[in-house]
Amino acid sequence: MAVDLVATSPVAPQGYSATVETVGAVTCVRVRDAVGRQAAKGQMAALGEAVVVDRVVTERAHRRRGLGAFVIRALADRALEEGAVLGVLGATAAGHALYETLGWKKHTTMAEYIYRP
Repeated sequence: MAVDLVATSPVAPQGYSATVETVGAVTCVRVRDAVGRQAAKGQMAALGEAVVVDRVVTERAHRRRGLGAFVIRALADRALEEGAVLGVLGATAAGHALYETLGWKKHTTMAEYIYRP
């Protein structure tokens, strides 16, 4: 899936706090609940004018509260600040609907392969 990035200035949902940290070319967003437990996270890697979004997860107890959308929007805002204009990701079946609601478009189907020696 891919999207032309747009700034949205997202705010963490009530009862949650977020941190955005960049190390090298990788930026990670972490969302914590009121007692400090991780509720959601996601990361992206910068590749020039594009970013690849990866490992977006919302913990089961915190789903359906807008955290996944917040993570994606926070990553997009940071990407734009760093000069990127395009977001790319490989969506799971579970994540596909979320990304579509945020404007991402499917361009092709990816095959999955897991190597276990």
